[in-house]
Amino acid sequence: MRPDLTALETRRLRLRRLCEDDHAFLIDLLNQPSFVRFIGDRGVRTAEQAKRYVRDGPAASYERHGFGLLCVELKRVGTPIGICGLLRRDVLEDPDVGFAFLPDHWGRGYAREAAQAVLDAARERLGLERVAAITSLDNAASIRLLEALGFGERGRVTLAAGEPELRLFVRELDARAG
Repeated sequence: MRPDLTALETRRLRLRRLCEDDHAFLIDLLNQPSFVRFIGDRGVRTAEQAKRYVRDGPAASYERHGFGLLCVELKRVGTPIGICGLLRRDVLEDPDVGFAFLPDHWGRGYAREAAQAVLDAARERLGLERVAAITSLDNAASIRLLEALGFGERGRVTLAAGEPELRLFVRELDARAG
């Protein structure tokens, strides 16, 4: 059986597979001004578009790679507050960690807690030795978080022709990491 990184728990959070029933949450998250500014407009405005986003993105990645973006919920109440997980992009040598949270949940350590759980599982369950991360050039909050998680900047990358340049970060995952 292939290793799987689609269900994780931390002290305060549950990370689980995104599903089509998450469409209302995804419409909200993907259309936040901060998401559009720093990550991009995914063109998800309707329930059907959100369901297609799940099918073509996270669900396809779970099947192909055993990992993908996960829904991050508050464990105590089950409320979705963000997404976090690993992505596999053709232009990057290593899988990259990605995250986005609703602004009402910023500043509480949830992104760090979720990302650390993903990094730990990437090492323990998938045996990954290195993980990348990318951010827009001016996303100071994400850059601070990546640095706090032990990532170091390794240069710039463009995901596709005509797309904006991004900062590339890398973290070695070893027994001391975490």
